[in-house]
Amino acid sequence: MTAAETGRMGERAAVDYLRREGFELCDLNWRSGRYELDIVAHKAGELHIVEVKTRRADGLTAPEDALALQKQRALLHAARAYIARSHWMGEVRFDLAAVDCYPDGAMEVRFIPDAFQCHW
Repeated sequence: MTAAETGRMGERAAVDYLRREGFELCDLNWRSGRYELDIVAHKAGELHIVEVKTRRADGLTAPEDALALQKQRALLHAARAYIARSHWMGEVRFDLAAVDCYPDGAMEVRFIPDAFQCHW
């Protein structure tokens, strides 16, 4: 399985998880130029920008380790564009869906709310 296929499977698992948890999905793979938001969802009056990081369970690094400062800056840039276009006026949270992909195809999703704080 390629890294791109693993990533797509992780995003599907994250979407399923969020739906089960009562999130309303607004957008998937939303793009603004070279910037992308994996999942934009809404719950309890808040907009959730959800970054999905998927790794093979037997890999050397955990998905949580992939949310580097540079990626956070890119998410902020994309979120600003999304908010401007959607005219969102409420609270915004940046969450992480860390997904482990096991050799048998099973997926484990760990949802990490407020994975980083934005300083608009």
